Amino acid sequence: MPLRDHFHSPIDDLTSWERLHGQWSAMLVLSLARKLPRRYAAAPSIHSGPYIEIDVATFEQDTPAAMSYDSDHGNGGGAATAVWAPARPTLAIPASLPDADEYEVRVYDHKRGRRLVAAIEIVSPANKDRPEHRGAFVGKCAALLQQQVSVTIIDLVTNRHFNLYAELLKLIGQADPALGPEPPPLYAVACRTTKRGTAWFLETWTHPLALGQPLPTLPLWLADNLAIPLELEESYEETCRVLRIP
Repeated sequence: MPLRDHFHSPIDDLTSWERLHGQWSAMLVLSLARKLPRRYAAAPSIHSGPYIEIDVATFEQDTPAAMSYDSDHGNGGGAATAVWAPARPTLAIPASLPDADEYEVRVYDHKRGRRLVAAIEIVSPANKDRPEHRGAFVGKCAALLQQQVSVTIIDLVTNRHFNLYAELLKLIGQADPALGPEPPPLYAVACRTTKRGTAWFLETWTHPLALGQPLPTLPLWLADNLAIPLELEESYEETCRVLRIP
């Protein structure tokens, strides 16, 4: 079945891309549950919109007492208590820290202390809309790879034309000749780090995506010598069926 355009009419008029991303994460978990060895487990991780904020008003009636110290270090010498106050900050500026949508499936190895071994990242428009958001997404992927977590990036976003896989390679000073001078905006790629002798290598399996074409099957690496097929087409079509996307 063909890949749809979920970011323009007519599909965008029927259902939101957020529903697709959230439901697809769940479908990927169900698909993986049938294939993963018993020691592994998959779980969705979804964060959309602004960070959750603590309601300050909840604590206003319970303000803690100021921290204090005395010259006898609490030995009961009867010395006067002085309240410690920090100096003024050396910098105070307006700041809006970059928030990041997260539509992700994580795979854990229970025999290694529930160690994270694989992450499937479904790209959202917000991951691609600003340099700081793209940097945050790419930095996260690079950090996971550095920890020997395999990373799969799936990008169906048709209204933003950046290739985050290409930016990930640029971050580490590399490039993929298969991407050409203008990397495709739609793609799916599996990445992992592996050791050969004394040197570490980044290995990738990249597939450009196209509207009207089926999605590929990628390797999902659980260990250096163990991978299972990540069948994107099957889970994507089941997601569209559940959401009644024609």
